[in-house]
This record gives sequence, C-alpha cells and structure tokens, in this order.
Amino acid sequence: MTRRTKGLGLWIYTIIALVFLLIPIAYTFVFSFNDSGKLNIAWQGFTLDKWLTVCNTQGLCEAFGNSILVGVVATVLATALGTLIAIALVRYRFKARSAISLLLFLPMATPEVVLGAGLAAQFLTVGAEKGLGTIILAHTMFCISFVVVTVKARVASLDPALEEAGRDLYGSPGQVFWRITFPLLIPGIAAAALLSFALSFDDFIITNFNSGAVDTFPKFIYIAAARGIPAQVNVIASAVFLLAIVIVVVTQVSRAARAKRLARQLG
Repeated sequence: MTRRTKGLGLWIYTIIALVFLLIPIAYTFVFSFNDSGKLNIAWQGFTLDKWLTVCNTQGLCEAFGNSILVGVVATVLATALGTLIAIALVRYRFKARSAISLLLFLPMATPEVVLGAGLAAQFLTVGAEKGLGTIILAHTMFCISFVVVTVKARVASLDPALEEAGRDLYGSPGQVFWRITFPLLIPGIAAAALLSFALSFDDFIITNFNSGAVDTFPKFIYIAAARGIPAQVNVIASAVFLLAIVIVVVTQVSRAARAKRLARQLG
C-alpha cells in the first residue's frame, strides 16, 4: 500500500467519523424548525414558531433554568475547591497525600448509577430533603475530581523560577500568588470550569437519584420521551450548541489577535 493510498484512506475515515458524530447535531438543529405536534419524529414542514414559543411547553424553561443554576453553582464550588486541592497536592508534602490522590480518582472511575445511589442513601440517612440543594452538592462532589486532575497538570507544569523571581523582588506570598501563580493557572482553571459545567449540565443519572421533584433539562427530556419530545427541546439544544460554537470561535480569534499583537511588539 502506497503512502498516497494510506493518506486517502485516512481522509475517508476522518470524514466518515465526522459525519457520524455530526448527524445527531444536524438532526437536532434541523428538527428544531419542524412544524410538528407532540411527536417531533417525521418532518411536517418548516416553521419558526418553535423558536418563538420556546417557553410555551410546560416546565421546559424552568427545567433549563434549573440546569443552568445547578451547573453554575456546582462549577464555582468545584473549581474553587478543586484548585486549592490541586495546588496542595502538587506543592506540599503531607501524610495521606497519596491516599487523597487515589480517593479523588474514585468518583471518576465509579459508575454513575453506584455514585448516584450512594449519594441518595447518604442524603436519606441525614434526613436531607431532595431538591436543588442536593443536586448541587452531588454535582460539586463528582466535578471536584475532574477539576483536580485538570488543574493539577497545570500546576505541575509551572516553572518555579518565575515564583522565585517574584520572591527575590520582595513580593509577599500573596502578591506572588495573585500576580504570578494565579495568572499562569487561569488556562487550566478555565478548562476545568468549562469541563465541570458541561458535566453538570449534561448529567442525568446522578441527578435523577438526588433531585426529588425538581426537574433539570436532561431529566425533562427523559420524562418527555415517554409521551413525545417537543420540538422546543431541539430549539434549546441547538441554541446551546450554537452558543458554544460562538464562544470557541471568539476565544480562538481573540487568542490569535493577541499573539499577532505580541509578535508585532517583539518584532
């Protein structure tokens, strides 16, 4: 097999993989414009009504708002706690350090059914009423592990000489952290926060065990599937996807513009 044939095969495989991944997204986007009734399966015609009447479906916007609230709060808590834990694990030596590192990996390796059932049993034991509070606690718990792993890699890659230079210039520990260490950690912290929010917003299994009567967006979809998922669900899913694309494009363009300005200044 020649190199050209191998290259062509790789291109064909890549295209097939991308098409396979993008078909569900394309289906969701296209059927958000479907003029359907209760069942949004067969194409009935083009309409913009579903985009203009998103909240007309009972409970949909409330469930979506709950998912956003839970995702934001759990992300803030998990990112703050996970960042502190990651710094402590990399920079300090203390007893049970290895055991803590191992325990932090357990939520990532534990099946969500087991994790959700275990958390539900704990909340039941302490008499906690299931609702938004228990969902936020559950999401914060399993998101911390992902934050620690992500930020820990960033902390380990920092050059200690930069912080030593700050201390040589008579900077206090607080000044060195906030003016040198923290800005260098921001890319890792931001990546961990985005990952945490995506995991929290998308979670169903753990949420279903610990939500009680409160609905989130994934839970609403699961319940609605029994009687037919309305097209308004496709609208929200499409809007979230488009927003994510816009954020990624703006971030990449801004980064390229900064790099170009820096290169111009150095040149």
